[in-house]
Amino acid sequence: MRWLVGWSGASASAARDIQPLGAQLLWEGPDPLWAVGDWRPDEIRLVYAEGDTHLAVFGYCGADDATLRRSLVSARAGALRQLTTWPGSYTAVARFGRRTVIPADLAGTRPVFHADWAGGTAYATAALPLADLTEAQLDVPHLAALLACPEAPEAVGQGTPYRGVHRVPPGHALMLREGGSRDLVDYEPATPTVVAAPPVEREAAIAGVRDALVEAVRTRLAAPRHAPARDAGPVPGMGPEARRAARRGPEPAPGVGADLSGGSASATLALLAAGLPGMPGTVFGTGATQAGERLLAVTFNDLTATGTPSAVARAAELERARAIAENPRLHHVVVAAGEEALPYAGLDNGPLTDEPGPSLVSAARHRHRLAAGSADHLIGQGARQVMDAHPARLADLLLDRRRRHLLRPVTALARASGGGSRSMLVPFTVYRAARRLARTPYPEGLSHAAVLLRQPIDAFGEEPHEDGALGASLAALAWCRPGPAARWLTGEALAEVSIRLEAVAARPRAASAGGRPGALRARAALARHAADHRVFEQAAEVRHQRLHAPFYDNQVVRACQVLPETLRVQPGARADVLRAVLEGAGVRSLPPGWGATTYATHGEAVRTGLRRHIGELVDLFDAPLLADAGLIEARVVRKALRAASEGALLPLDGLAELVSTEVWLRRLLTRRGSCWTAEGHHDPRAVTSGVSP
Repeated sequence: MRWLVGWSGASASAARDIQPLGAQLLWEGPDPLWAVGDWRPDEIRLVYAEGDTHLAVFGYCGADDATLRRSLVSARAGALRQLTTWPGSYTAVARFGRRTVIPADLAGTRPVFHADWAGGTAYATAALPLADLTEAQLDVPHLAALLACPEAPEAVGQGTPYRGVHRVPPGHALMLREGGSRDLVDYEPATPTVVAAPPVEREAAIAGVRDALVEAVRTRLAAPRHAPARDAGPVPGMGPEARRAARRGPEPAPGVGADLSGGSASATLALLAAGLPGMPGTVFGTGATQAGERLLAVTFNDLTATGTPSAVARAAELERARAIAENPRLHHVVVAAGEEALPYAGLDNGPLTDEPGPSLVSAARHRHRLAAGSADHLIGQGARQVMDAHPARLADLLLDRRRRHLLRPVTALARASGGGSRSMLVPFTVYRAARRLARTPYPEGLSHAAVLLRQPIDAFGEEPHEDGALGASLAALAWCRPGPAARWLTGEALAEVSIRLEAVAARPRAASAGGRPGALRARAALARHAADHRVFEQAAEVRHQRLHAPFYDNQVVRACQVLPETLRVQPGARADVLRAVLEGAGVRSLPPGWGATTYATHGEAVRTGLRRHIGELVDLFDAPLLADAGLIEARVVRKALRAASEGALLPLDGLAELVSTEVWLRRLLTRRGSCWTAEGHHDPRAVTSGVSP
C-alpha cells in the first residue's frame, strides 16, 4: 500500500517523536509531509514557486513543471480547480506558507482522509494510518450504513469504518490553515438544480472524450520506465500468511500491458496504447514493430465456464480478443484459470485493505489474471459508471421535456423482460416511475427511503431479482434506495440508518441540495464503484505492478460528463462512443460483436464460486463478527448462502458485500503492529495502543 500523510496545527510536543513507519520525509517543519510505501522515483514530483509556495504531485501526471508552477500560482489565488486539470491520475498537495490544500479527485479513487489529532488536523490518502495515529475505534453505524445504502451519500456521509476519521467528498478539497482550522471546499462548478446546462453537440462531446482518453493513455506511456524498486518488505500490519505471500509473489513483465478481456473499455485502452506513437515498452524478441516493442495484451479464459450458458459468451469474447490481437503491436497472452480463480477463493490469506469492499471476494481471481500482466497495466474499470446512463437520468429527460428520447431505452427494457403481454406494459411502467421521480422533491425521496428501511424485507429485496433489468431499473428510479445487502441486516441496524436519512431530509438545506435526480444518482454510483476499485487495487495488488484505470481520471470524468443525456440513455451508447473514439484515433477495423456485455459471464462465475466454496462460507458465518456487532443474524445469512448456492434468486451482490465485510473485519482484528513508530524505534509494534487486540 502506498500513501501520503501529514498534519497541520498539531502541538509540537505530540508530533516531535512520532513518524510513519518506513516513510520518506518530503517537507519538514510544523506541517510535515511524508510518502510511505514503494513509490517509484517518477511517481513523486516536487515543484517550488516563489516564496514559501510548494507543490507535491504523487502518481502519474501529464503536466510539465512549468504548467504545474502556473497552476500552483493560480491555486494560491483561490483557483483550486487548477490543481485537478492535468492529464493522468494523481494526488496534489499544495502548501502556501502555513496553509495546505489537498484536493480529492472527482471519482474517488484518489481519496483524502482527515482526523483531529494533537490540537490540529492529520490527513492522509488512506484511512487506516489515521486510525492508528488517533487510536480510533471501529465505527459500527458506518458499516451498517455502508451495507444498507452503499450508494446513498446521505446515509454513509463523510465517515469511514474508523470513528473520528473522515473522508473528503469527491470533487472537494481539504484546506488546512494555521491554528488547526480546516474547511472542505467544493472546487468543481455547481450543476444546475432544475434545468440542464446547454447541451454540447454529440460530435464535440465524443471528440472531448477521445482527446481525454488519448492524453490519459499517453501520460502512462510517457512516464519514465524504471527497473522495479527493491522490495521494501511487507506492509506493516500484515498477518504472517500475507507476509509470506508478499515475499514470494510473482513478478510482472516489464513495460506496459492492457486487458483484452472484460469488455470494450479495456480493449479500447489496449488499442489506443498500441496505436500511439512511441514505444509501449514491452519487448518480446523481434517482431513487426520497431525493435520488437509490443504491448502485452492479456485475455482471461475461465475454464470453469464449460458446459454453462456463459461458455458461449466466453468463447465469443476470446475470439474477439484474438481478432484484435492480430495488431502487430500487440503480444497476446491467454491466461487460463480453473477453480483456483473462482470468486470466493483465497479468502483466508489476502492482505488487509484500507476499507471493506465487495471486490474482496474476487481478489484472488483478479490477482491470477494480473500476475500475467505488465509492470504498468491498463484496465477498463470505471467506463460504465462514467459513460453509461443511470436509470434515474430518465427523470432528467422528463424535466427537460424530452419524452421522445425515452422510446429506445424503454423498448430495450421491454425486450429484455421476455416479451409477451407483460412487455407491452413496460413503457408505461417505466414512464410512470420516471415521472414520479421527476416530481418527487429531494427531502420527500429521502423520507420515503427511510420508511422503506423499516418495512418488511420483501418490500425492497425481491423486485430487482425477479424482474431482471426491468426490476433493477425501476428500483433505481428513486432518490435513494436500500442496497442489495439490506435485506439481511437486523431491524435495529436498519432503523439506525433510517434515522440518518430522516435527519438529512429534515435539514433546512435539503430542499435545495438535491439537484437533478439522475445526475445525483449517477455521481453517487460513480463514487461507490471508485471506492471499491481502490479496495480492488489493494486486494489484488501484484508486487511491483501498477494498475492504471484511465476512465477514473479527472479529465476523462469531466469529458464524459459533457456527453448529452439523450445519447447516454440509448442502448449500446457506450460501445458506440468507444467505437467513435477509436475511429477518431485511426482504429477502424473492429471484430464482429464489439461492445457485447459480459454481465452474464460474471454472474455465472460468481454463482459457480459460491457453489464450490459454500462450505467455507457457511463456516465463516458460524460465529461472525457482524453478528457480534448486531448487524446480522448468523442463522439467516447461512440459510441465504445455502439457498443461493442451490440456485435461489437472491441478490448475489448483497451476499458478496456481507462476506467481504466479515472477511475484512477478521483481518483487521487479527492485525498486529501499526503504521507509526516512535523516534529511535524500528519495531512496527512501537505504537499499538488501541489499534488491535
